[in-house]
Amino acid sequence: MVIQNAFLDKVVLITGAAAGIGEAAARAFAAHGAKVVLTDIDERGEQVAQDLCTQGHNAVFQDCDVSNNGSVTALFSFIQDSFGRLDIAFNNAGIDIESGKLADGSEDVFDKIMDVNVKGVWLCMQHEIQSMLKTGGGAIVNTASVAGLGAAPKMSIYAASKHAVVGLTKSAAVEYAKKGIRVNAICPAVIDTNMYRRAIAGDEKKAHMIGSMHPVGRVGTVEEVVSAVLYLSSDAAGFTTGATLPVDGGSTAI
Repeated sequence: MVIQNAFLDKVVLITGAAAGIGEAAARAFAAHGAKVVLTDIDERGEQVAQDLCTQGHNAVFQDCDVSNNGSVTALFSFIQDSFGRLDIAFNNAGIDIESGKLADGSEDVFDKIMDVNVKGVWLCMQHEIQSMLKTGGGAIVNTASVAGLGAAPKMSIYAASKHAVVGLTKSAAVEYAKKGIRVNAICPAVIDTNMYRRAIAGDEKKAHMIGSMHPVGRVGTVEEVVSAVLYLSSDAAGFTTGATLPVDGGSTAI
């Protein structure tokens, strides 16, 4: 359980913050008193930040392509100039543009997925860790997936990218454990986001089929995922690092 204002005056970075899990996380951190930096290549993130400011929260948006080192460097220069520190980072930006078996995949799709899902997390973590080392520590949460814990038929590249995120998470957690930096990952199953709704396209049979794949009999909500992010980012998880927390309705228990 995360108490109200648990992140008061903490500087929090959220990538992929324009919609879905990232947007919900930005709103939740802000509600708990954080100074929130939202970033995305989607300019809708600007409106989310404006909404939060209108509600009396401290939020800013900076566009950033996490797969581009120059763009990431500029983002962290902005954070340093604006706030002088970074306490918490939620590396949530990711893409899924794959729809076929491994032997039918294209090099272009492979490169795009790996650039965002792996290189993007790696680049951001480099800057985040360097910043946190200067101020005595912090917390990083990466968005992996249940696809990073097992197989994902017809999504082999995506699965490989999320296995890589798990590897980055565990390795960094051990490397910086004694420096006060905790690094964990969440591993969601299917979550009710705009991406999910586009995928089912109003097909109730398809929605029921996808929901029934989870032992709880439904897909998850963004709020349920964000609750896990808040916990891992909070002092309540002070002895938790290198963890991969499934938020999956029991899927990985089967």
